[in-house]
Amino acid sequence: MSRELTHFIGGQHRAGASGRFGDVFDPSTGEVQARVPLANQNEVDAAITNAVVAQPEWGDTNPQRRARVLLKFLELIAKDTDTLAKTLTSEHGKTLADSRGEIQRGIEVIEFSVGAPHFLKGEYSVGAGVGIDVYSMRQPLGVVAGITPFNFPAMIPLWKLGPALASGNAFILKPSERDPSMPLRIAELFLEAGLPAGVLNVVNGDREAVDAILHDPRIKAVGFVGSTPIAQYIYTTATAQGKRAQCFGGAKNHLIVMPDADLEQVADALIGSGYGSAGERCMAISVAVPVGRETADALAAVLVERVRKLKVGSPLDDASDYGPLVTAAAKTRVEGDIASGVSEGATLLADGRGLVVEGHEQGFYLGPTLFDHVKTDMRIYREEIFGPVLLIARADTYEAALAMASNNPYGNGVSIFTRDGDTARDFTTRVNVGMVGVNVPIPVPVASYTFGGWKQSGFGDLGQYGADGFRFYSKTKTVTSRWPSGIREGASFTIPTVH
Repeated sequence: MSRELTHFIGGQHRAGASGRFGDVFDPSTGEVQARVPLANQNEVDAAITNAVVAQPEWGDTNPQRRARVLLKFLELIAKDTDTLAKTLTSEHGKTLADSRGEIQRGIEVIEFSVGAPHFLKGEYSVGAGVGIDVYSMRQPLGVVAGITPFNFPAMIPLWKLGPALASGNAFILKPSERDPSMPLRIAELFLEAGLPAGVLNVVNGDREAVDAILHDPRIKAVGFVGSTPIAQYIYTTATAQGKRAQCFGGAKNHLIVMPDADLEQVADALIGSGYGSAGERCMAISVAVPVGRETADALAAVLVERVRKLKVGSPLDDASDYGPLVTAAAKTRVEGDIASGVSEGATLLADGRGLVVEGHEQGFYLGPTLFDHVKTDMRIYREEIFGPVLLIARADTYEAALAMASNNPYGNGVSIFTRDGDTARDFTTRVNVGMVGVNVPIPVPVASYTFGGWKQSGFGDLGQYGADGFRFYSKTKTVTSRWPSGIREGASFTIPTVH
């Protein structure tokens, strides 16, 4: 019998009251392992009400004390990482090693957020005018929300929670209904770490819960990660309601291969970044762009050989390079994308369809797929596939490769592999993409910088985590102060100026 999951509201688990549920699968077997409640308007309202009540005291807590709660959380999650990784793997399907890596990348942002006392400092100017001092302070927004995706059920919630909570906000988390156990466990650990009840609430749900969040005036900011159409919808709706919004969408990440690149190093990068986590990463490299025919022919030969050696199997098997996709629907969709590539004339070098993993015959497995001679007008190039499918789109020249990455409607990540410093410097300066790697296949910035794509990959002015995280989750108040000196100047009817 499958488990029945809950919401987490006011520091307590609450059973779903809407009567609507979603199935949570074990992707490796295809079996339903749990049911997740899908919140209605009243349940979202209860979470927001708890947050509104709890936030003022948390916001008044000084940043050092808030940071200590984050430090205690870090201690607790470090002790629980192996168990958490198994929970994550059981619902998502990524390997245990990949799950541990995801949790670690989330932890790094919490570690960075412990520096809240520094990042929330204002400025002070003595003597800005005669007897006038000016200073600024950063204050929390109040209640904020995050709507997070299935592919990183631990990392992305932590990316948003760290700076939001450290800044003094209360948080409503609406995670993906496909793998909700990790966010619920994160909320439990924060409560155990000393976060007051009601400051962090987890509401499971679908579009009804999302719309309730977007239209509630008590929520001041919304962060989202997911597909581009939904990112556009959430950004447009949230900003129309007067909320701050940072919404990150899909991607089509290119890896430019220059003729001087080490092809074995390039192959390692493409295999790991293209097929890791079954390609279900917004920063996965999905398009290899070799420059010149000789480079392209050699790269294709190396990749075919590497793809044949990949092991797809149970995510609990340490020998597996990657596991299943998250749902049967995801597998069916990617199989349709592969069929589209074939029908449009791309050269299919490796076909992952029809893979059966012994002992897991009903799992959502798809073998590694490799296309060559992909053109930019093909659907498999234009649209995000989000599966274990790597494309080779050949470019005759460096300028053509640069243009291909820059002109793509997505602008999340891009990499170049070369031994030439001048080429690398020119590329990083000119390419029209938000995150760039040089001989690095997945250029996800460290926690002290910020994460954010351009064009159809990102909507909003500020990125996730880093200093941008604190800017997004706080507001600046500026005070101009003068104390009476016993000298009266009389009323002034002109705008104040500095003398």
